[in-house]
Amino acid sequence: MKVARFHAPGDIRLEDAPEPEPGPGELKLRVRNCSTCGTDVKISRFGHHHIVPPRVMGHEIAGEVVAAGAGTEGWAPGDRVQVIAAIPCGTCAECRRGRMTVCSRQESMGYHYDGAFAEYMIVPAKVLAVAGVNRIPEGVSFAEASVAEPLACVLNGQELARVGEGDDVVVFGSGPIGCLHVRVARARGAARVFLIELNADRLHRASELVKPDAAILAGDTDPIEAVRDLTGGRGADVIITAAAAHTPQQQAQWMAAPGGRISFFGGLPKDDPVISCDSNQVHYRELSIVGANGSSPAHNARALELIGTGEVPVHDLVTHRVPLADVHRALDLVARGEAIKVTVEP
Repeated sequence: MKVARFHAPGDIRLEDAPEPEPGPGELKLRVRNCSTCGTDVKISRFGHHHIVPPRVMGHEIAGEVVAAGAGTEGWAPGDRVQVIAAIPCGTCAECRRGRMTVCSRQESMGYHYDGAFAEYMIVPAKVLAVAGVNRIPEGVSFAEASVAEPLACVLNGQELARVGEGDDVVVFGSGPIGCLHVRVARARGAARVFLIELNADRLHRASELVKPDAAILAGDTDPIEAVRDLTGGRGADVIITAAAAHTPQQQAQWMAAPGGRISFFGGLPKDDPVISCDSNQVHYRELSIVGANGSSPAHNARALELIGTGEVPVHDLVTHRVPLADVHRALDLVARGEAIKVTVEP
């Protein structure tokens, strides 16, 4: 079979590999879709401290069961499934408290285990042990199902920020995650959703698809003043920084309504993670600042349900489909921001 293996930064090779066979507690999948994200681009350029090369990349996984190892009752060839990316241990103090997204022993597909930039792959027993394999609902395509993993991360972020009925929500960043945030906020009952972006082309492309109540081009206008104008001076109830940049996190403090919630959804570079925070702004206006780190198996299951019911449509967000042989082009499309969601079809 063909696989795309990371060997070193700037060195991803399309190679031949023997077809794997499942051991006890494992599933073998025929990969149908593995979507890509900015993290894949970062790995391809800089590597990752959890990846010991060579490693098959790809963590937004949808495929078909072709073989089931011993002890995998309930699964059979032909089952259409989606697989989690982040694998909690299920037994540490955080997992036992229901906080699987911050598991102290978390592992990941495409990092610790070979991922889905391959024609076939093995789902480790650890994934099945934490209910990390989900059946794809009838009528949901493999490509749509592969978007369940990033959607699950968005669900986690919005739950932590308590997005709800009647909220005015600001989303910084109009990439695929920003687009999903717009749609999830609407599904959770937000009154209005405003999208902020620096790149005019990206903002236009995203706005045409997800139709925010206002699209704010940050390079042309002060986003703080724009949000205040849109909300009659009150500010937004929730601000989600779905962009890996310092400025949105700092600006969010000044566009939040009293009692507002700020989600630091996008992480900052590890060598430059510090921002300025006006503590009095947070204190006197009772603001809440929350982080968001990936998703749990339960978030993945709920994400598939939302896709299946049509509450959060994702089919139109998959703007590019490429074969495994063109994986470098897929990563380049993501890096250049010329697509919303790029999916690899081995």
